[in-house]
Amino acid sequence: MLSLSDHIGRKGLCNMIKVGAQLYTVRDYIQTEKDIERTLGMVAQMGYQTIQVSAMGKIDPKKLRSICDELHLQIVLTHNPWERIIDDTDQLIEEHRILGCSYIGLGSMPVKYRNPWWIQKFMEDFQKPAQKIAAAGMLLMYHNHAFEFEKVNGTRLIEVLAKAFSPEELGFTLDTYWVQAAGGDVCWWLEYLQGRTPCIHLKDMTVCGQEQRMAPVGSGNMNFPAILKKVEELGGISHLLVEQDDCYGDPFACLQASFDYLHSMKLC
Repeated sequence: MLSLSDHIGRKGLCNMIKVGAQLYTVRDYIQTEKDIERTLGMVAQMGYQTIQVSAMGKIDPKKLRSICDELHLQIVLTHNPWERIIDDTDQLIEEHRILGCSYIGLGSMPVKYRNPWWIQKFMEDFQKPAQKIAAAGMLLMYHNHAFEFEKVNGTRLIEVLAKAFSPEELGFTLDTYWVQAAGGDVCWWLEYLQGRTPCIHLKDMTVCGQEQRMAPVGSGNMNFPAILKKVEELGGISHLLVEQDDCYGDPFACLQASFDYLHSMKLC
């Protein structure tokens, strides 16, 4: 396989972007404070520089920051219950200040808002929290799955969201796997959302018979050399976060395999 430098002709990308681990991948191993510390130690040992906090058990933000600082891990993004984003915005902002994290993420749109008759309510309910988060120098981030790419009356939900919120109010954590699963072109959507995707999720897609499966980055059928070239061309993307919701094997081995591939592509 060709290296990334064969495709982009220079090594500038590795100086601009940090490779991180989305902890949802190892969610079963971060439910107690003791296991959080163990798991973060393993993630740092793999070579990751940054993490996304998601599906983590209860831990004091100061303690989490202390563990990460000791391991030289930076918390760059979180996923939070939608109720907290709406009803507990101030406290959420304060917790992110403690964590040193500027991106407050929503992992998915709550089911009730996905109805075409109700989508406007999402904008109404999240506009004020998004503005408050922006005023604090942070950014609300929306993570896509496949359903946002279904056309309703000729328009996709992800387009509705991009037009309803300003770039200062809402960013997008574009998930490469789910774009592909929806039949979309990852590179095209990176262009469409240019300037609004400081963080993206990397996961690959393979097949087992007729079943689509998630796979470590570089081990499936997605064109990651082209995706990474587009990331470099567009600029404005500072964090590549490896995520694998479903691991067919050891999730730590999956994280390591993705890291090793990205390392081979001169990214870390």
